[in-house]
Amino acid sequence: MLKAIVFDLDNTLVDFMGMKTRAVDAAIDAMVDAGIGLDRNEVKSRIDAIYKERGIEYQQVFDDLIYDIFQKLDHRILASGIIAYRRAREAALKPYPHVTATLVELVRRGVKLAVLTDAPSREAWLRLCYINFHHLFSVAVTFDDTQEHKPSKKPFLKVLEMLGTAPDQTMMVGDWPERDIAGAKAVGMKTAFARYGDTFGRHDHGADYELKSIADLLTLV
Repeated sequence: MLKAIVFDLDNTLVDFMGMKTRAVDAAIDAMVDAGIGLDRNEVKSRIDAIYKERGIEYQQVFDDLIYDIFQKLDHRILASGIIAYRRAREAALKPYPHVTATLVELVRRGVKLAVLTDAPSREAWLRLCYINFHHLFSVAVTFDDTQEHKPSKKPFLKVLEMLGTAPDQTMMVGDWPERDIAGAKAVGMKTAFARYGDTFGRHDHGADYELKSIADLLTLV
């Protein structure tokens, strides 16, 4: 019997990459207007390179960009980029269709819910609070909790410990087969691939179930 469901956060509960793209584009336009001195394609190329080197969650990307250009921080340009980014992020950060109703129904049925993400704790909880999901999730395991990324067994074992459920009573839902699905299978959890959040068109995901909509979970519980 399924007693708990663990969700990846980005591209499973929320369209993270869509949000990130819109927020970065808004920041680029604002910094160009503020006088960064490069065209937007060059600025975007430099930002992409920083994210590639430091990771998509890197928080000082605009600082690094501006320092690299001017060899010092221009706080007027930096502030314009940060404000534009935050405004666009807040406007774009929304759950996928049917996510809220599905989570509420799962709670009503007595299913325990958890989040397992490679994001830092601060960023994970900011996203959950912004979309008002912090009331639905009492358990959220982040990179800060184990210092290891998925598919390491440690994050999955940690979330099982916090939920107090056995692996075969717990399902992992995620959009990344090599991390979410493989890591969950390695500790004996059931798995479901979030097809609706897949941005790469993967075919061989290896999960026990495929979800075209998150609402499909309600047929499995």
